[in-house]
Amino acid sequence: MHKAGFVNIVGNPNVGKSTLMNQLVGERISIATFKAQTTRHRIMGIVNTPEMQIVFSDTPGVIKPNYKLQESMLAFSESALDDADVLLYVTDVIEDPEKNRDFLDKVAKMSQPVLLLINKIDLSNNNDLGAVVDKWHSILPNAEILPISAKNKFGTDILLNRIKDLLPDSPPFFDKEQLTDKPARFFVTEIIREKILLYYDKEIPYSVEVQCDSFKEDENRIHIMVTIFVERESQKGIIIGHQGVAIKKVSTEARKSLEKFFDKKIYLETFVKVDKDWRSSDKELNAFGYNPK
Repeated sequence: MHKAGFVNIVGNPNVGKSTLMNQLVGERISIATFKAQTTRHRIMGIVNTPEMQIVFSDTPGVIKPNYKLQESMLAFSESALDDADVLLYVTDVIEDPEKNRDFLDKVAKMSQPVLLLINKIDLSNNNDLGAVVDKWHSILPNAEILPISAKNKFGTDILLNRIKDLLPDSPPFFDKEQLTDKPARFFVTEIIREKILLYYDKEIPYSVEVQCDSFKEDENRIHIMVTIFVERESQKGIIIGHQGVAIKKVSTEARKSLEKFFDKKIYLETFVKVDKDWRSSDKELNAFGYNPK
């Protein structure tokens, strides 16, 4: 009998969800940086074997929203509770469980299997880990708790085997050759946004959205045009940098990553525009794909 199911990954920012997602899928599907709120969308990565299809889904970190973009991000995470066959709640050895208790209360009421993953155990000793396990068991008593280190691949094989045990009998949901539900243009914007997260400080990465305007592929190369949107003229100046040095660096690093991702030569054109308060506009957020429905 064939097994298939949706395994949804949720948790607070900066606990290593995207790193775990990439380890489980075996491909670099989610961008993972040291900065919180890296993931903004719900991203699927599909693992296929002859007997099984696991549809992993990485979601934005659970936060109390301060503007409409964060409201959409939280809605992506909450939607993952509704259609999960197995839920992976990722925490780490230092997170305060009271941080988002409202969301945890919803997790506690789920009838589907919940695996609570305590990540980054390489940063803790056995005594501290025992206290962390006890605290989480009191909050999610029905969850199965597994200590892991996604970065070091510790415990991920055990986790994958446990997921396989919990999957329901089902035909596959997607074509067996499909790796993700996202189109090529989505990964263009994510890779460029990753470089912005890495190379700019303070509020700049969180005020930026990237749009792929053109993606033309032939046998030898891909010609890509993108627009980087910021909220203020001053941010535009920072993104471009003195004599265009900053944007040239981002574009060069993005082009290298895109060539590796698509395994083709990339010709990348990058433009920067101001779109005031795009993070608080329903119309703009819908245009950028921040609609969890």
